[in-house]
Amino acid sequence: MSEWMTLPLSVLADIRVSNVDKKSLLGEKHVLLCNYMDAYANDYIRSDITFMEATASLAEIAKFKVEAGDVVITKDSETPDDIGIPAVVTEQVENLVCGYHLALLKTRQELVDPIFLCKQLGSRTAARYFGQCAAGSTRYGLSNGALANLPISMPKLPKQKKIAAVLSSIDTAIEKTEALIAKYQQIKSGLMHDLFTRGVLPNGQLRPPLEQAPELYQETEIGWIPREWSVSRVENVLTRIIDYRGKTPEKTVSGIPLITAKNVRMGYIDSEPREFIAESGYANWMTRGIPNKGDVLFTTEAPLGNVAQVPSSDRVAFAQRVIILQPSGTINASFLTYQLMTESTQRAIARLASGSTALGIKQSEFRKIKIAFPDDLFEQKEIAQRVQVIDGLMNKQQNANRKLHSQKLGLMHDLLTGNVPVKPAEPEVVDA
Repeated sequence: MSEWMTLPLSVLADIRVSNVDKKSLLGEKHVLLCNYMDAYANDYIRSDITFMEATASLAEIAKFKVEAGDVVITKDSETPDDIGIPAVVTEQVENLVCGYHLALLKTRQELVDPIFLCKQLGSRTAARYFGQCAAGSTRYGLSNGALANLPISMPKLPKQKKIAAVLSSIDTAIEKTEALIAKYQQIKSGLMHDLFTRGVLPNGQLRPPLEQAPELYQETEIGWIPREWSVSRVENVLTRIIDYRGKTPEKTVSGIPLITAKNVRMGYIDSEPREFIAESGYANWMTRGIPNKGDVLFTTEAPLGNVAQVPSSDRVAFAQRVIILQPSGTINASFLTYQLMTESTQRAIARLASGSTALGIKQSEFRKIKIAFPDDLFEQKEIAQRVQVIDGLMNKQQNANRKLHSQKLGLMHDLLTGNVPVKPAEPEVVDA
């Protein structure tokens, strides 16, 4: 750390606060605009981003032209947490101009590496500084002076470049895992559409589409389905609905985990936020029914329509906008879970929902939702298992992504403070 020094941002970059708006005016030159969300949503400004088209004067273009090696940073926002978010320009984008609500930093690259500077601007230390300097009541912003005086700690340029290379490599690994997750999500959407409209024949093949083999399908009140399938209200394929809504348990700092609508994501249970009830109160609280492993959880409000299964037999408590569906012998629990996730069922849920500030569905209305399912349990299981395969691949990538994000946070703390001299290994990406 002894070789590190601290300099104000104004020494390391020429700071230019943009006033280029989104309007297109006659007589001005057509440009691409790097807007607030382009900086906010991306670590790197590159040519693969779809930039807005606008116009700017020749003077604005001269002053706010965005070039490789620049850093853009959000200067004001509706919340103090959203100011001071940086992005570094790593590719030359022809005709790109910095837009309003951003500051353009023309880095002095003989003193500072642009990626290193961007990472320092995105560090916890910088975030605390921006939070302290943010001014405003309904909208928060950074003064030019606050930006100029931001202290930047840094080693000599060669070490900056090494740190930048390490952090860039883990960003690349994160991008690759997120691209795979998005790819798997697209595959899953198409797969579910086919499986829940065509089903699976005994030979393991999908039925031919309706257009090719109409004799294999029947028309019902919810659309065309295979002839070997039935339509029923949700309530008719359940033995029980366990409903803890309307009750608020007393929470404790430890004990039995409490699952609320905040924990139920689409397809899985998130451990965050972590809430608990006392072990001594579990039996008295769960008097309406104890869920079994594999039972289906459905969120009735905020968010509406998330579906997951109870993952284990471990004791957990339920409350607040979650109902527990216990399937009968006519329907496979995993099939029911995925059926409730399908686009057609989600639309049906939305049609029966009500509310002004947040949409919700009453249990009495949810019971009326009609779903289609194969009469043959084997076909139901086969459909569910095929979706579970792609879910397994997605989960593998999501776990890898979480690990990479955690690794990145640790590396940023170690490398950007100089407190811990580390030589991290290259991050790994799980290939498809």
